[in-house]
Amino acid sequence: MHIIQELLFVIAFGIAVYLFYRKARQIRQNILLGRDVQLNDEPATRWRNMLLLAFGQKKMFRNPLVAVLHFFVYAGFVIINIEILEIILDGILGTHRLFAPLLGSLYAVLIGCFEILAALVLIGCAIFLVRRNVVKVKRLNQHELDGWPRSDANYILITEIVLMLLFLTMNTADQALQQHGHEHYMNTGAFWVTGPFVSLFTGLSDSTLIAIERTCWWLHILGILAFLNYLPYSKHLHIILAFPNAYYGDLRPKGKMENMPAVQKEVQLMLQPDLAAEAPGGDIPKFGAKDVPDLTWKNLLDAYSCTECGRCTAACPANITGKKLSPRKIMMDTRDRAEAIGVQIAKTGSFTEDGKTLLRDYITEEELRACTSCNACVQECPVSINPLHIILQLRRHLVMEESSAPQEWNMMFSNIENNMAPWKMSPDDRDKWAVEMNG
Repeated sequence: MHIIQELLFVIAFGIAVYLFYRKARQIRQNILLGRDVQLNDEPATRWRNMLLLAFGQKKMFRNPLVAVLHFFVYAGFVIINIEILEIILDGILGTHRLFAPLLGSLYAVLIGCFEILAALVLIGCAIFLVRRNVVKVKRLNQHELDGWPRSDANYILITEIVLMLLFLTMNTADQALQQHGHEHYMNTGAFWVTGPFVSLFTGLSDSTLIAIERTCWWLHILGILAFLNYLPYSKHLHIILAFPNAYYGDLRPKGKMENMPAVQKEVQLMLQPDLAAEAPGGDIPKFGAKDVPDLTWKNLLDAYSCTECGRCTAACPANITGKKLSPRKIMMDTRDRAEAIGVQIAKTGSFTEDGKTLLRDYITEEELRACTSCNACVQECPVSINPLHIILQLRRHLVMEESSAPQEWNMMFSNIENNMAPWKMSPDDRDKWAVEMNG
């Protein structure tokens, strides 16, 4: 019987790991659809950002209560799953609580800490469910979350609650069997959270307790393996990608926009034609971005790292004043388009034009033009996602490749070209106020 259980466990574990690896590889390929960009400078700063933003969740603590609850859910769930190592080894080897003899009395302390974290995860997830579905926090109930995105968040929270309940129930039944002196359940000492609840199982037979403990054990590990394979299809992939995304965040000042050296060179040659003969040849790259392959791999990593928390949209002045722009939707649309291209590549081996582009089919001109480039969305993101960079690249394509801009913008462009300033007056006229004051 034990051999059959071990075999079933190995098969289930192998299938889960393979499916996760296959999907993770596809996501990596989708991210690498973007243009290359070098983000390896200042490694010390990048490591610090990763520790503070991804692990320490520094930006979340602007709202301390929510930050503490989120930290309990995030850190608790991750740390508790360290116990998966023991569960996996027990499943493969047919043992039970393999580490207990090795750790001695420390084992009960370790499991007690895990149980406290499990209780905190359970409480935090319950509060977050209430915030989403009863209190209905505004940023968590906007239209771009209608349908799957809203359900996805609820599924994850409910799953975490169920997994924690299974973990705690398993431990309670285990301790009851220890008290009965069952040979397979060695005495580890009372656990901190479930110890007081062992009395609830008083009077149950060993066979019933074993059935409860084994059922919870199997459902717990199978639930975790299922959760592992759900992650790549969910916004909760940020649990993994938040770390590399924070590490590769843009270290430049937030107000600094990305220039195109090739364009600057062309302008310099126009102003100094005598340098044209010495200038190296080469094609000018495309202006901006029209579709996912025109963006950078960091833009696409941003999109896959987005947790759809909506802090960027809640801080966006355009959205606050009723404009159509939502930075969160920009990231969701970019991820959806990358997924669509990835599916086509998986089927045919290469990407061919499918009649759609990120610009217009997913993100409209109205959304792009509403952006004030204020960087509020970038400032608010807990894991260094930059919606503005995507917006600016799409807008650059509209203006420079398609000459598509509002009349007010065209007037400003003309003034900058002719007068070197947005105003319709010559440089000499702009200085007259100073002359008149000194006159």
